[in-house]
Amino acid sequence: MSANQEDTAPSARASDELELDRFVPYRLAVLADWVSRSLARTYQTRFGITIPEWRILANLAREEPLSAGALSERTNMEKPRVSRALQRMSDNGLIEREPSPEDQRVAVIGLSAHGRRLYAQIAPLALQWERDMLSGLSAAERMALDQLLARLSEQLDRMRGQDAG
Repeated sequence: MSANQEDTAPSARASDELELDRFVPYRLAVLADWVSRSLARTYQTRFGITIPEWRILANLAREEPLSAGALSERTNMEKPRVSRALQRMSDNGLIEREPSPEDQRVAVIGLSAHGRRLYAQIAPLALQWERDMLSGLSAAERMALDQLLARLSEQLDRMRGQDAG
């Protein structure tokens, strides 16, 4: 190896080295998991629902009825996980299923009266948890975080579009 190659080799290796504590995808994944599990303590013990059930409940409270496929997409959960959560929710009287008016082979899912009451109890607790989590940030930092998350989401949408094409 020439002297010139020796000078550039270590810096090239260093820049190609994956440092997990600085690797944004890893940091986001760990943070998202921690946030999800920490928030789950707010509703799991008190209301007996799981993380997948909460995600489905919150999505149905926002827009219903939805198919299992649409819930899988919106919650970013695999279909078998959504199916298991929907079965537990059905067994506990939180949801109702009906055939889709557009396609009788597909069931659409909506919240039952019990599911709506449960959501009405949990949502304020989740919002308070979020306020507590963000309380260490200034108003400007919270706004910047919101903008950065939106921009990252837009970029990932573009990247997914490129991968599909």
